[in-house]
Amino acid sequence: MRTLGICFGATTLQTVLLAEKGGAKTVERTTRELHEGNPKRAFLDFMRSHPGLSSVDRIAVTGRAFRKCVSLSSIAEPEAVEYALHHVYRDEKMPDAVISSGGETQLVYAINRAGGVGSVLAGNKCASGTGEFFLQQIRRMGLSLEEALELAQEGTPHRIAGRCSVFCKSDCTHALNKGEAKANIVAGLCLMMAEKIYELIKDLPFERIALVGGGSLNKAMIQRLRERYPQIEVPPHGAHFEAFGAALWALDHECLPLAAKVEKLVTTLPDSFARHRPLREAEALVEFKTSPHGSVREGDTCILGLDVGSTTTKAVLLRSPDNVIVASIYLRTNGDPVRASRECYRALREQTGGVSFAITGLGVTGSGRQIAALHGLTDNVINEIIAHATAATHFDPAVDTIFEIGGQDAKYTYLTNGVASDYAMNEACSAGTGSFLEESAKESLGVATEEIAEQAIRGEAPPNFTDQCAAFISSDIKVAGQEGIGREDILAGLVYSICLNYVNRVKGPRPTGIKIFMQGGVCYNRAVPLAMASLMQARIVVPPDPGLMGAFGVALEVKNRIASGVTVPQVFDLDELVARDAVREGSFTCGGGREKCDRKCEI
Repeated sequence: MRTLGICFGATTLQTVLLAEKGGAKTVERTTRELHEGNPKRAFLDFMRSHPGLSSVDRIAVTGRAFRKCVSLSSIAEPEAVEYALHHVYRDEKMPDAVISSGGETQLVYAINRAGGVGSVLAGNKCASGTGEFFLQQIRRMGLSLEEALELAQEGTPHRIAGRCSVFCKSDCTHALNKGEAKANIVAGLCLMMAEKIYELIKDLPFERIALVGGGSLNKAMIQRLRERYPQIEVPPHGAHFEAFGAALWALDHECLPLAAKVEKLVTTLPDSFARHRPLREAEALVEFKTSPHGSVREGDTCILGLDVGSTTTKAVLLRSPDNVIVASIYLRTNGDPVRASRECYRALREQTGGVSFAITGLGVTGSGRQIAALHGLTDNVINEIIAHATAATHFDPAVDTIFEIGGQDAKYTYLTNGVASDYAMNEACSAGTGSFLEESAKESLGVATEEIAEQAIRGEAPPNFTDQCAAFISSDIKVAGQEGIGREDILAGLVYSICLNYVNRVKGPRPTGIKIFMQGGVCYNRAVPLAMASLMQARIVVPPDPGLMGAFGVALEVKNRIASGVTVPQVFDLDELVARDAVREGSFTCGGGREKCDRKCEI
C-alpha cells in the first residue's frame, strides 16, 4: 500500500510518500516548498506534477485551515504528531515534548506516558523567532534560504534584537552598514531564534525534547539550542513530521477517494476577511488644522526645538513673541542621532541664511534626546509626553487625549487640566507604527509611503487584517489578493490594521476623553486619522504639521521655562552646531538594566 501525507503549513507545503510492504514502512519521497501565501496554487501544482499519483492508494492532509477546503481525508496536527511519534519511537522511550518550529508559530506539545499529546503551549502573536521572521530578514540581505543556513554555520553570532521583524531589520541594516559580515548577522538571527525557543520551554520539566518543523533544518539554531539543552534531537523526517504522521494515519484508515480532476479537489474558498467601512465615510469626523508658517526677520528672537526620533529627526525654529514657526525640517535619523541633528541645523541655517537673528534656547526631545543634547550643549532635555502635550494644548487647551503614532513608537497620553495623568506606549512590536505601514505597503504591494493615503481612501470594502504582526501580514496580503480584493482595499486594510493595534495594544482599556488629538509623522497620511475615527466613531483633531509636534512642543516648553526662570537664556549659533563634531572614544555593552532587554547594544 502507498499513502501520501500532505501538511499545509503557514509558509510551506510538505508531502511524504509512504509505502508499506510486509509490515515494513518506507518513505519513498518527500517534498517541501514555500507556497508564498497561496497554498491552493502550490497544492494543485504538486498534484498535477506528482509522477506517481496514480499509484497512491490513500491520501490524508493536515496542517492549517486550508486543509478544510480540500476534499480529502483530514486530521489535526496533534494527531499527526502522535502517529509520527509512535512510529519513530516504537522501540524506545518517547520524548517528553515535541517542539514544532514553524513558519508562523512555535508550538510545544507535551507528551504523556502513553505517547499522546497531553497539552499544547504556543508562543505569542509576535513572529520573532519563527521561520517567516527568518525568511524576511535573509531576503532583505539578498540571501536564499540555503545560502543563509550555510552562512549561519560559518559566522560568529552578531547580537540581534529578539523582537519585532521591522525593528530587527533596523538592527541588521545598521550592522551591515558598519561592515558586519552577513554570516555573523545570520548566525545572530539563529542565536536569537534559539533563545526564543529556550524562553518558551525553560521553566517546563522536560528532559528529552524532539524538534520538528522547518526549524529542524537550521543546524546553526540547533547547535545554539544544544548549548542549553544537549538532549534536543531531530527525529527522522523531522522537517516533514506532520506530513509523515498523516501518511502513517492513512495506512490505518479508509480515506476519501481522489477526484477524477485535480481542480475539483479544492472546494470554494470562503471570504477570509470581515470588512471595514470605507475610510472616506469618516471624513466628517476628522478635523485637519492648519497654521501658516512665517519667515525669520532681522532681529528676531527664536527658540530651537529638536525631536530626535527612532526613524526621523525633526527641528523647528520658533519665533518667541508670536509662536510662529519660521523654519523647519523633517528627515531620516538613519541610526545616527548626532549626524541627523547636524543635518537639521544645516537645513535651518540654509532656510534662514542672510538674516541676523538670535537663538536663545535649544530644547531636545525624542528617543535620541540625551546624545543630541550633549552634542548641542544644552540642559533642556524634555521627554516626549511633555513635548506633545505642550504642543497639543497650545492649539486647544481643552484637549484631554493624545494619540501619537511615530515611526517605531506609539504613545497614548491622557491629560487632566492640561497635565499628563496617564500614559502608555507600545512594547517591542511595530504593528501599530509607521514602520509597519511603510514596510507592508512597500514590500508586499510596491507602494511608496506617500502614495498610500490617496489609494487607501478610494477603497470600498477594506479587509479586516486585525492587529496583525508585521511578519505575518504579508501572508494575509497575498490571500487577499488571491481572493480578488483590490490594491486600494488592501491598503485601506493595512491602515485600519495599525489603528486596531494602537486601540487594542497601546490605548487598551484606558479612557478616551472628549477632545482627541492625533499627532506624529504617520498623520501626514490622511488615511490613518480617518481609520482611527472610523474605528472609534469619535471626532479626531489633527494639529498643523503633526510630525513636527514634538519639536514644536519642546520649543514651546523651553520658552515657558525661560519665562518662568526655570531655565536661563543661552546663545546658540547654527554655524557652530553644524561644525561641532562628536568623537566616539570608547564603547561598552549595555546589560539591559531593569527592563531585562535582550538587545545587548554596543554603546
